[in-house]
Amino acid sequence: MLKVVKIGGNVVDNPAMLEKFTEEFAQLPGEKILVHGGGVMAGKVQEALGVEVVKIQGRRVTDAETLRVVTMVYAGLCNKNIVALLQSRGCNAIGLAGCDASVITARRRPPIDIEGSMVDFGFVGDVTAESVSVPVVRALLDAGMVPVFCAINHDGKGNLLNTNADTIASSVASALGAELVTCFEKRGVLRDKDDDDSVIAHINPESFERMKQEGSISDGMIPKLQNAFKALREGAVKVTIKHSSELLSDSGTVISL
Repeated sequence: MLKVVKIGGNVVDNPAMLEKFTEEFAQLPGEKILVHGGGVMAGKVQEALGVEVVKIQGRRVTDAETLRVVTMVYAGLCNKNIVALLQSRGCNAIGLAGCDASVITARRRPPIDIEGSMVDFGFVGDVTAESVSVPVVRALLDAGMVPVFCAINHDGKGNLLNTNADTIASSVASALGAELVTCFEKRGVLRDKDDDDSVIAHINPESFERMKQEGSISDGMIPKLQNAFKALREGAVKVTIKHSSELLSDSGTVISL
């Protein structure tokens, strides 16, 4: 079964973790696709350039200057570094942004109501399963290539847009009816973020809402789980959240509807 694997920015920014992950990803049998973030590295570059980092509910606000930075980091350094590591391990990876062969298009997100205030996320693109060009992805897979997607897409009108990498991963998994595995620096979704052994084995929409109200699930984990549920509703066959070093093991948090 085709697997779509997503890694977060904390893994991308950690050389030892990224080495371990790419080693295991290369060993993963069958057809596979990788989607990566890079927010930690982008944040460091923004700060070095004097560009303010603004996030709302775990999502980055992308003004024009931020878009330039994240495009350089996500589609440039992060993507090509990962592709080079995979190639060194015999994995025939090909790095892609959404504008390449128009493989993923996005619609700029309109201002949305968050807790009574209208918020404009800027140059942020919303992506759905319908945004993914399945024939292009399928052609790459059939040619023996492993697509590696960054979080930069386009609107088809000459404009680049920044998209949450979890959203891209869930949309690609849904479009291709694949299994989605989200990997980051924790062993799964934790009941206590400071206790690595407090992994929640299973989460459904009801328990998600309850834990969100309790505050045990917050910040960036909220959009991560929202995208997991969306993936299952729209065609993904399974979703698991786990540690990047445990890709080949039966571990983590299983998400279900």
